[in-house]
Amino acid sequence: MSIGSNSSDSTDLIDSTDYGPLTSLIGTWQGDKGVDVAPEDDGPETNQYREELIFEPVRDVDNAEEQELVVLRYKQTVIRIRDSKLIHTEAGFYSWDAESSQLIKSFSIPRGVALVAGGSIDNDNDKVSYSVKAAKNDSEWGIVESPFMQQKATTKDYQFSMQVADGQLNYQQSMNLTIYGRDFEHTDENTLTRVGE
Repeated sequence: MSIGSNSSDSTDLIDSTDYGPLTSLIGTWQGDKGVDVAPEDDGPETNQYREELIFEPVRDVDNAEEQELVVLRYKQTVIRIRDSKLIHTEAGFYSWDAESSQLIKSFSIPRGVALVAGGSIDNDNDKVSYSVKAAKNDSEWGIVESPFMQQKATTKDYQFSMQVADGQLNYQQSMNLTIYGRDFEHTDENTLTRVGE
């Protein structure tokens, strides 16, 4: 549910704010075709997963009276299919700066990792494509980690792309990690269907 106490608040926020190319994300999405390739001490492990993604309107945000953003809040919940275990949860924001055509994805995960990734949106009417990236020690789009994660499972870079068309959302995600004494590309991809506004 969006800011406020009932479902009508969500409609009011959508109606009063132009979310531009973020509009196609608003709502609840579910999918059970996820494929996760994750590092384990003895090598890569592939898991199938199901997930729910919820995007809620936040209205517009002004930065230093110069930058105007429209913002969606999101929450991602990922469940491994074979044992119904929660393997990932993530919360954050998608912010769109129409003047500079810049997309910002900022989020954190409870492992002690937070990112501010930047990129762009391509809107060709039939399909909207979103892409962002961040890297460790990047001066513009960076990654911050707890001391434990820096020492044991540090993320060197992050790339994310997502496409929305015809009521379906597809995404591909890649993170290059240093873990278990070696470098590893951790990847995720899934196809979700809109199940609610």
